[in-house]
Amino acid sequence: MKKTALFALFLALSGATLAQKKDKRPNIILIMADDLGYGDLGAYGQKIIETKHLDALAKEGIRFDNFYAGTSVCAPSRSALMTGQHTGHTPIRGNKEIEPEGQQPLADSVQTMGMLLQQAGYATGAFGKWGLGMVDTYGSPNQKGFEEFYGYNCQRQSHRYYPTHLWHNKERIHLEGNGLLAKGQYAPALIQEKTLAFIEDNKDQPFFLYVPTVLPHAELSGPDDEFFEQYTNKFEEKAHKGNDYGPNATIPGYASVAKPRATYASMVSRMDAQVGQIVAKLKELDLLENTLIIFTSDNGAHREGGADPDFFNSSGGLRGYKRDLYEGGVKTPFIVFWKGKIAPGTTSDYLGAFWDVMPTLAEIAQADKPRNTDGLSFVPTLLGNVKKQKKHDHLYWEFHEDGGRQAVRKGDWKLILQKVKSGNPIPELFNLKQDPKEERNLAASNPKKVEETA
Repeated sequence: MKKTALFALFLALSGATLAQKKDKRPNIILIMADDLGYGDLGAYGQKIIETKHLDALAKEGIRFDNFYAGTSVCAPSRSALMTGQHTGHTPIRGNKEIEPEGQQPLADSVQTMGMLLQQAGYATGAFGKWGLGMVDTYGSPNQKGFEEFYGYNCQRQSHRYYPTHLWHNKERIHLEGNGLLAKGQYAPALIQEKTLAFIEDNKDQPFFLYVPTVLPHAELSGPDDEFFEQYTNKFEEKAHKGNDYGPNATIPGYASVAKPRATYASMVSRMDAQVGQIVAKLKELDLLENTLIIFTSDNGAHREGGADPDFFNSSGGLRGYKRDLYEGGVKTPFIVFWKGKIAPGTTSDYLGAFWDVMPTLAEIAQADKPRNTDGLSFVPTLLGNVKKQKKHDHLYWEFHEDGGRQAVRKGDWKLILQKVKSGNPIPELFNLKQDPKEERNLAASNPKKVEETA
């Protein structure tokens, strides 16, 4: 090659490097826990389980006290997050299982936040549980804006923490020593390794990292390490008998657990420690100053596999759990850290939901606005410009199991319709300002307000 050509190549490469360094848009990390209750973090009142890393993020950033998940169960809640649409509009409305592995996929025409940020020049990766389309469909992570995916494609598979396999993009990764026969390789640890590697691999360009961790979803399981030892003799326990690893194990089952309370607490603390590892990696690479971190949960606390949310006050004193449209089923912890942009120790009563995340991240990343969204950007709230913050007229949720449920919140009023599929739904009306625990149904005494809210 001639010297002039070499020099031109050098200039081109140098220019690319300089362009990357000049791109000051923040890295974005969105971490979503699985079935973590509103009250499971110290920052939201938890007294028993240690969550020091997330509590620190809340102390150094903003804690939202009035934020909601997409709905009260996994797949549609994740669909609402990814598409910026509530469950009356988002295409995935329930946990629709497809055999032998997967859930109803997002269609080719559906736009996701991953696609928006990828098109805006962000490196994109997702590590954890997907649940929005199999690897050979338009709903796969690689088709929906994520250059790299590692984890569970299928949420049914994620009932097991020692699964037969995980997926790395389209490659099925066999996990030696598991096979539903024994506890060999712990999936959350494997996923965390890939998560940290993605940060390392993309440290020289803006990246969007989506971490839909499976913790602390049932089954209740984990290594007998320092996290378990922290709680092993702390509580009175009642053993849970489940579907154990071995010749008769089934994929969606939950294994037996001798100490369910200690195990659940250890899983929450393990998840918290993994968040701490992500923050430590950012510090190590000198990226923390220019990284926005969001933490939330996909729905309310679960009661499967021996879990005891009442013991831990996992719903934070609110009524309901996963699958309910009461506050305990849909209200979620929501923490945002952005050093130098968000005033430390801020709390917000902004009334928001998962469909707000997509327009917010698009604005921060200087990406195109979403084509179809029910969301509002809450960037003004993050930056302390509360007077400029647009507000929702209402929030809406659907749940398609147990006879069907619908709920709408307008201001302080919340209407829930039970048994919708019966054709004769049962209304429940609550004033959340006066009755945050939803203990007094005012529907019968206030039919006019039911009609106004519906």
